[in-house]
Amino acid sequence: MAKDPVRVLVTGAAGQIGYALVPMIARGVMLGADQPVILHMLDIPPAAEALNGVKMELVDAAFPLLKGVVATTDAVEACTGVNVAVMVGGFPRKEGMERKDVMSKNVSIYKSQASALEKHAAPNCKVLVVANPANTNALILKEFAPSIPEKNITCLTRLDHNRALGQISERLSVQVSDVKNVIIWGNHSSSQYPDVNHATVTTPAGDKPVRELVADDAWLNSEFISTVQQRGAAIIKARKLSSALSAASSACDHIRDWVLGTPEGTFVSMGVYSDGSYNVPAGLIYSFPVTCKNGEWSIVQGLPIDEFSRKKLDLTAEELSEEKALAYSCLT
Repeated sequence: MAKDPVRVLVTGAAGQIGYALVPMIARGVMLGADQPVILHMLDIPPAAEALNGVKMELVDAAFPLLKGVVATTDAVEACTGVNVAVMVGGFPRKEGMERKDVMSKNVSIYKSQASALEKHAAPNCKVLVVANPANTNALILKEFAPSIPEKNITCLTRLDHNRALGQISERLSVQVSDVKNVIIWGNHSSSQYPDVNHATVTTPAGDKPVRELVADDAWLNSEFISTVQQRGAAIIKARKLSSALSAASSACDHIRDWVLGTPEGTFVSMGVYSDGSYNVPAGLIYSFPVTCKNGEWSIVQGLPIDEFSRKKLDLTAEELSEEKALAYSCLT
């Protein structure tokens, strides 16, 4: 039996990440090789012509799974009937801009997109916010779309998670697919805490703790953490453009695991609405270790947190509380 197509919205679709992301979705990377999709692409009016060019290329690529394309600058048209929404569009920080200026631009964008999604998306639409500040943009979206269940609004920290897996794999000269259960705690910013205390590597002799195999706590507690925290800046320095293909690929990973489930014994990092787990203040969108099953995520409970980690978890929570206060001050 052929499956019904799933409608996937990508905002900011004419941008760098969007351009990397839409072919991945059309190829089945996000939802599976047997899942037809209809792509909804939204961008701002100045990008309308470029957006149409992306639509032309999607037609030209003749993707078997792609059953339709909506390319529009109208948020209502873009949001109508969507089952998955990947919010890539946002206002980037430009040189000389204060954080509050960037925040107020994004608050107004996410406020208007929240109401379009709430009124027009399919019931149980899953939302992933990619645009920075991702955690706080997701929180604003949640506030202004009260009828969308809070469990359906998430932000992307899978990119940081995958960066951490990559660093461990390079350090140990092992396949990245053999490394699992790193955790990104907190904000998708340089205050995030990449934690390897629960991570393992699959070896011929079974799963071994990363800390034991690396056997260099000084590196794991300093350089490894700062490399993952600062990786986005390092990519900009090298490419003169921000991470696009890795962000797009991680967005696919995030949605795929959320919809299709995480492998047994594996957890991943997702920015989700805090319920107070691990003494993280409730009411923040904060990155936790999660497992997914039947389209629902659950925070992994009961992991021991040492003193070093506790300080890092609290520090990134403080930054998120400050961002939340700044965002709310933009609303008044």
